[in-house]
Amino acid sequence: MKNRHFLLVIICLLSIKGPLTSTSAGTGIHLNDRILSTEDYSIFEDSSTPIVPVIKPTNAGTLQRCDYNACREKQTPCEVLSASLGCLCPGFTLHDERPEPPSLSSVSWNGSAVVVWWCAPNSYISSYVVTVEGGEKQTLRADQRRAALSQIDHKAEVCVVAVNDAGYRAQSCMEYQPSSNSLALTVGLIGGTLGFLLLILLAVLLCRRRRQKKEEARHV
Repeated sequence: MKNRHFLLVIICLLSIKGPLTSTSAGTGIHLNDRILSTEDYSIFEDSSTPIVPVIKPTNAGTLQRCDYNACREKQTPCEVLSASLGCLCPGFTLHDERPEPPSLSSVSWNGSAVVVWWCAPNSYISSYVVTVEGGEKQTLRADQRRAALSQIDHKAEVCVVAVNDAGYRAQSCMEYQPSSNSLALTVGLIGGTLGFLLLILLAVLLCRRRRQKKEEARHV
Protein backbone atom coordinates (compact mmCIF):
# COMPACT_ATOMS: atom_id res chain seq x y z
CA MET A 1 0.00 0.00 0.00
CA LYS A 2 2.81 2.39 0.89
CA ASN A 3 4.59 1.55 -2.39
CA ARG A 4 1.45 2.40 -4.33
CA HIS A 5 1.16 5.81 -2.68
CA PHE A 6 4.83 6.47 -3.35
CA LEU A 7 4.38 5.67 -7.07
CA LEU A 8 1.39 8.02 -7.31
CA VAL A 9 3.40 10.86 -5.80
CA ILE A 10 6.25 10.28 -8.30
CA ILE A 11 3.80 10.24 -11.23
CA CYS A 12 2.21 13.52 -10.05
CA LEU A 13 5.59 15.15 -9.72
CA LEU A 14 6.62 14.05 -13.19
CA SER A 15 3.36 15.25 -14.70
CA ILE A 16 3.87 18.70 -13.10
CA LYS A 17 7.60 19.07 -13.98
CA GLY A 18 7.27 17.91 -17.59
CA PRO A 19 5.62 20.98 -19.20
CA LEU A 20 7.86 23.37 -17.17
CA THR A 21 11.09 21.86 -18.45
CA SER A 22 10.01 21.16 -22.01
CA THR A 23 11.88 23.17 -24.61
CA SER A 24 11.54 23.72 -28.29
CA ALA A 25 13.53 21.41 -30.43
CA GLY A 26 17.19 22.48 -30.72
CA THR A 27 16.58 26.08 -29.62
CA GLY A 28 17.18 26.01 -25.88
CA ILE A 29 14.31 28.51 -25.34
CA HIS A 30 11.51 27.62 -22.95
CA LEU A 31 8.11 27.32 -24.55
CA ASN A 32 6.62 29.55 -21.87
CA ASP A 33 9.09 32.34 -22.78
CA ARG A 34 8.03 34.92 -25.40
CA ILE A 35 9.80 34.59 -28.79
CA LEU A 36 10.82 38.08 -30.02
CA SER A 37 10.67 38.88 -33.72
CA THR A 38 12.92 41.24 -35.60
CA GLU A 39 10.22 43.91 -35.36
CA ASP A 40 10.31 43.68 -31.56
CA TYR A 41 14.06 44.24 -31.53
CA SER A 42 13.70 47.29 -33.75
CA ILE A 43 11.17 48.75 -31.29
CA PHE A 44 13.59 48.37 -28.39
CA GLU A 45 16.45 49.80 -30.43
CA ASP A 46 14.42 52.89 -31.43
CA SER A 47 13.27 53.50 -27.89
CA SER A 48 16.80 53.24 -26.50
CA THR A 49 18.29 55.71 -29.03
CA PRO A 50 17.87 59.36 -27.94
CA ILE A 51 16.33 61.69 -30.51
CA VAL A 52 18.49 64.78 -30.97
CA PRO A 53 16.68 67.69 -32.68
CA VAL A 54 18.53 69.46 -35.46
CA ILE A 55 18.64 73.21 -34.82
CA LYS A 56 19.40 75.32 -37.84
CA PRO A 57 21.09 78.65 -37.26
CA THR A 58 18.76 81.58 -37.84
CA ASN A 59 21.44 83.83 -39.28
CA ALA A 60 25.14 83.70 -39.96
CA GLY A 61 25.91 86.80 -37.89
CA THR A 62 24.51 90.08 -36.63
CA LEU A 63 25.02 93.01 -38.97
CA GLN A 64 26.00 96.32 -37.39
CA ARG A 65 24.70 99.78 -38.19
CA CYS A 66 26.87 101.97 -40.36
CA ASP A 67 28.91 104.71 -38.70
CA TYR A 68 26.61 107.34 -40.17
CA ASN A 69 25.61 110.56 -38.42
CA ALA A 70 22.95 112.58 -40.22
CA CYS A 71 24.08 115.76 -38.42
CA ARG A 72 27.81 115.40 -39.24
CA GLU A 73 29.15 117.68 -41.93
CA LYS A 74 30.92 116.13 -44.95
CA GLN A 75 29.52 112.73 -43.91
CA THR A 76 30.03 109.87 -46.38
CA PRO A 77 26.60 108.82 -47.71
CA CYS A 78 25.24 105.83 -45.84
CA GLU A 79 24.54 103.86 -49.04
CA VAL A 80 28.25 104.13 -49.91
CA LEU A 81 29.23 102.86 -46.45
CA SER A 82 26.75 99.99 -46.74
CA ALA A 83 28.05 98.95 -50.17
CA SER A 84 31.68 98.97 -49.05
CA LEU A 85 31.37 97.64 -45.47
CA GLY A 86 28.17 95.58 -45.56
CA CYS A 87 26.64 97.52 -42.67
CA LEU A 88 23.02 98.54 -42.19
CA CYS A 89 21.50 101.93 -43.05
CA PRO A 90 18.19 103.42 -41.99
CA GLY A 91 15.46 103.35 -44.61
CA PHE A 92 16.09 105.92 -47.33
CA THR A 93 13.65 107.17 -49.95
CA LEU A 94 14.73 106.76 -53.57
CA HIS A 95 16.09 109.44 -55.91
CA ASP A 96 12.76 109.70 -57.75
CA GLU A 97 10.82 110.48 -54.55
CA ARG A 98 10.62 113.93 -53.03
CA PRO A 99 12.90 114.03 -49.98
CA GLU A 100 11.74 114.57 -46.43
CA PRO A 101 12.56 117.99 -44.94
CA PRO A 102 15.83 118.32 -43.02
CA SER A 103 15.80 118.81 -39.26
CA LEU A 104 16.80 122.41 -38.56
CA SER A 105 18.66 122.46 -35.24
CA SER A 106 19.82 126.05 -34.68
CA VAL A 107 20.10 129.53 -36.17
CA SER A 108 22.49 131.67 -34.15
CA TRP A 109 25.00 134.52 -34.29
CA ASN A 110 28.61 133.43 -33.76
CA GLY A 111 30.17 136.89 -33.58
CA SER A 112 30.75 137.40 -37.28
CA ALA A 113 27.84 135.73 -39.10
CA VAL A 114 24.49 134.02 -38.65
CA VAL A 115 25.14 130.26 -38.77
CA VAL A 116 22.42 127.74 -39.65
CA TRP A 117 22.79 124.08 -38.60
CA TRP A 118 20.62 121.14 -39.71
CA CYS A 119 20.51 117.33 -39.88
CA ALA A 120 19.88 115.37 -43.07
CA PRO A 121 16.64 113.40 -43.58
CA ASN A 122 16.58 109.70 -44.49
CA SER A 123 16.20 110.54 -48.17
CA TYR A 124 18.25 110.79 -51.33
CA ILE A 125 19.57 114.38 -51.45
CA SER A 126 21.31 116.23 -54.27
CA SER A 127 21.51 119.68 -52.61
CA TYR A 128 20.17 121.98 -49.89
CA VAL A 129 18.70 125.47 -50.28
CA VAL A 130 18.85 127.96 -47.39
CA THR A 131 16.71 131.09 -47.56
CA VAL A 132 16.25 134.13 -45.35
CA GLU A 133 12.85 135.77 -45.32
CA GLY A 134 12.92 138.66 -47.74
CA GLY A 135 16.62 138.36 -48.42
CA GLU A 136 19.50 135.95 -48.88
CA LYS A 137 19.38 132.54 -50.62
CA GLN A 138 22.13 129.91 -50.78
CA THR A 139 22.44 126.53 -52.51
CA LEU A 140 24.76 124.02 -50.81
CA ARG A 141 26.12 120.53 -51.46
CA ALA A 142 24.43 117.38 -50.16
CA ASP A 143 27.25 116.69 -47.68
CA GLN A 144 27.00 120.10 -46.00
CA ARG A 145 25.15 120.61 -42.72
CA ARG A 146 25.61 124.36 -42.09
CA ALA A 147 25.49 127.68 -43.84
CA ALA A 148 27.01 131.03 -42.84
CA LEU A 149 24.70 133.93 -43.63
CA SER A 150 25.40 137.63 -43.63
CA GLN A 151 24.40 139.63 -40.58
CA ILE A 152 20.65 139.80 -39.98
CA ASP A 153 19.79 142.84 -37.90
CA HIS A 154 16.04 142.18 -37.78
CA LYS A 155 13.70 139.35 -36.91
CA ALA A 156 13.44 136.96 -39.89
CA GLU A 157 12.44 133.39 -40.76
CA VAL A 158 15.30 131.16 -41.93
CA CYS A 159 14.38 128.00 -43.87
CA VAL A 160 16.25 124.95 -45.17
CA VAL A 161 14.91 122.60 -47.82
CA ALA A 162 16.33 119.32 -49.18
CA VAL A 163 16.20 118.91 -52.96
CA ASN A 164 16.69 116.06 -55.46
CA ASP A 165 15.63 115.30 -59.04
CA ALA A 166 11.98 114.96 -57.98
CA GLY A 167 11.93 118.37 -56.29
CA TYR A 168 11.32 118.98 -52.61
CA ARG A 169 8.55 118.17 -50.14
CA ALA A 170 8.58 120.71 -47.34
CA GLN A 171 10.78 123.32 -45.66
CA SER A 172 12.23 123.26 -42.18
CA CYS A 173 12.08 126.80 -40.77
CA MET A 174 13.14 128.62 -37.61
CA GLU A 175 12.70 132.25 -36.60
CA TYR A 176 15.88 134.21 -36.02
CA GLN A 177 15.82 137.21 -33.71
CA PRO A 178 18.96 139.22 -32.99
CA SER A 179 19.88 138.90 -29.34
CA SER A 180 20.96 141.78 -27.13
CA ASN A 181 24.47 140.32 -27.02
CA SER A 182 24.86 140.41 -30.77
CA LEU A 183 23.55 143.96 -30.93
CA ALA A 184 25.87 145.05 -28.12
CA LEU A 185 28.78 143.39 -29.88
CA THR A 186 27.93 145.13 -33.12
CA VAL A 187 27.62 148.49 -31.39
CA GLY A 188 30.90 147.89 -29.58
CA LEU A 189 32.67 147.07 -32.81
CA ILE A 190 31.33 150.17 -34.48
CA GLY A 191 32.16 152.36 -31.45
CA GLY A 192 35.68 150.95 -31.23
CA THR A 193 36.30 151.58 -34.90
CA LEU A 194 35.08 155.17 -34.64
CA GLY A 195 37.19 155.77 -31.53
CA PHE A 196 40.29 154.45 -33.28
CA LEU A 197 39.67 156.75 -36.24
CA LEU A 198 39.26 159.76 -33.89
CA LEU A 199 42.57 158.97 -32.21
CA ILE A 200 44.33 158.87 -35.57
CA LEU A 201 42.71 162.15 -36.54
CA LEU A 202 43.81 163.83 -33.28
CA ALA A 203 47.37 162.57 -33.75
CA VAL A 204 47.50 164.02 -37.27
CA LEU A 205 46.18 167.38 -36.03
CA LEU A 206 48.75 167.53 -33.23
CA CYS A 207 51.58 166.81 -35.64
CA ARG A 208 50.43 169.59 -37.95
CA ARG A 209 50.13 172.01 -35.04
CA ARG A 210 53.70 171.31 -33.95
CA ARG A 211 55.04 171.83 -37.45
CA GLN A 212 53.25 175.17 -37.68
CA LYS A 213 54.77 176.33 -34.38
CA LYS A 214 58.27 175.39 -35.53
CA GLU A 215 57.89 177.31 -38.77
CA GLU A 216 56.61 180.37 -36.95
CA ALA A 217 59.59 180.24 -34.54
CA ARG A 218 62.03 180.19 -37.47
CA HIS A 219 60.54 183.25 -39.10
CA VAL A 220 60.74 185.24 -35.85
